Amino acid sequence: MSFDEIIDRRGTHCVKWDMMESLYGVSPKDGVSMWVADMDFRPPGCVQDAVQAMMDHGVYGYFGDDSKYRAAICWWMAERHGWEVDPSHIFSTHGLVNGTAMCVDAFTNEGDGVVLFTPVYHAFAKVIRAANRDLRELEMGQEGGKYVLDFDAFDAQMTGNEKMLVLCSPHNPGGRVWTRAELEGVAEFAKRHDLIIVSDEIHHDLLMPGQTHIPMTKIDGIADRLVMMTAATKTFNIAGSHIGNVIIADDALRARFGARMMALGMSPNSFGLFMVTAAYSPAGAEWLDELRGYLAENARIFDEGINAIPGLRSMPLEATYLAWVDFDGTGMTREEFTDRVTNSAKIAANYGPTFGKGGDSFLRFNIAAPRAVIEDAVARMTTAFGDLQ
Repeated sequence: MSFDEIIDRRGTHCVKWDMMESLYGVSPKDGVSMWVADMDFRPPGCVQDAVQAMMDHGVYGYFGDDSKYRAAICWWMAERHGWEVDPSHIFSTHGLVNGTAMCVDAFTNEGDGVVLFTPVYHAFAKVIRAANRDLRELEMGQEGGKYVLDFDAFDAQMTGNEKMLVLCSPHNPGGRVWTRAELEGVAEFAKRHDLIIVSDEIHHDLLMPGQTHIPMTKIDGIADRLVMMTAATKTFNIAGSHIGNVIIADDALRARFGARMMALGMSPNSFGLFMVTAAYSPAGAEWLDELRGYLAENARIFDEGINAIPGLRSMPLEATYLAWVDFDGTGMTREEFTDRVTNSAKIAANYGPTFGKGGDSFLRFNIAAPRAVIEDAVARMTTAFGDLQ
């Protein structure tokens, strides 16, 4: 397929485009939507064929026998990540925000502390707060322009009330691919404070050239406190299917999670099951490899253009398709640089403070769009901050 094709998503109940005017004041008629983390590309043909086959059959009844679906997940994790998954360890949730909420519900009680390394994906904090848990934000430091985990500083901020850590790996919005040493540090931190680790690895397929993702499950000594979360939705742009995998190897944790799933009557929809089964295939892998090359070039163009503007710095992207841009060097207030982006450049981008402590001087830009859109966005930003040249 051609990732250069401009697909008009306006008027299709698309959050990314149809909600940006009400939320940002940026009209879809002449603005650029770079906030919601889905792609402006069609999924691979194998996924489209699976949906077409459902439509051609024309009966949308209850789904039975998910063995092929589970086998596809197991094949993908082994083939792409060197991770052997037992199919009986897989739960299907309504996406990974739901998966996170289910973990909070299953493994903590009201008033318990849940740890986040911030800034981090904003939906984590929303579900933690909504569940009446104590949100513990541990702000990351930076070295060489990239986020780092300072466990000595983190240890000093713990109160003893914390029961769970939600890890974002690869990291959103900073784009970090955590090293083995860093993940081992996370494991030791969790053991010191007796935390369950919920590792959200939804971006694990979306790596930049030269990067290798290490699944948290490959770190020794934490199987009894680890919950893995993965999904095909970000990888193949099928987020609307609302389906994610919660994979738990430990028998006791799996029983607790399964009991909550049963109590709440949770089960996936058939569209998601068919789409994921089709996506996790050799055809899906071939499409993904092409996508990753395209996103890498988008990242190069966007970063070069943004970093050429005095006072702006786009954090080096190791994974995801989400650029995290720091405006601190402009000397402007958050209101001033945000106004230039939204009202002068007419770009809708995610506001940094929604990602928690450490996000105030940032905006997040989605670069998973046709090349012409990325080039246009760079040109708009260059003009909007033209007086800094």
